[in-house]
Amino acid sequence: MMGDFTGMVVAVAFWACVAACIVGPSYFRHRERRNMQDILRVAYEKGQPVSPELISAMQSNLLPKPGSTREGDLRRGIVLIALGIGMCGLGYGLWYGLSSVDDMAAYISGGCTAGAGAIPGMIGIAYIILWATGSKTPKASQTSRPSALTQS
Repeated sequence: MMGDFTGMVVAVAFWACVAACIVGPSYFRHRERRNMQDILRVAYEKGQPVSPELISAMQSNLLPKPGSTREGDLRRGIVLIALGIGMCGLGYGLWYGLSSVDDMAAYISGGCTAGAGAIPGMIGIAYIILWATGSKTPKASQTSRPSALTQS
């Protein structure tokens, strides 16, 4: 009887997490858009100028996203390498802890966890390489040049 209740709680918790992952971002996006509209309304009431880029971005339902920068690549690289090292450390801890119980289980769980940690670590190394080989000019000056797509 108690097992049925536990299974039901687990199923409800699982589907609640799935629903939160789907509904949550759209709720926060809606709230951010409503706050931006309130700010625009107050700016219009006070006679403040509003940039046309902001209005067109709100009309197209797209907020301007910052471009990738060299500092962002460095930051992402460091975080991903740290994540990879942490997962490798977790794999070592699993191997060490399970080795007193069963060697095969220790090798499998420790090796799989450490191997999974290599994935974000390698992506982090790629970001560090992008940072090291990137140009020294900021991204804004690169986008000021006309592209082939805008020329007709």
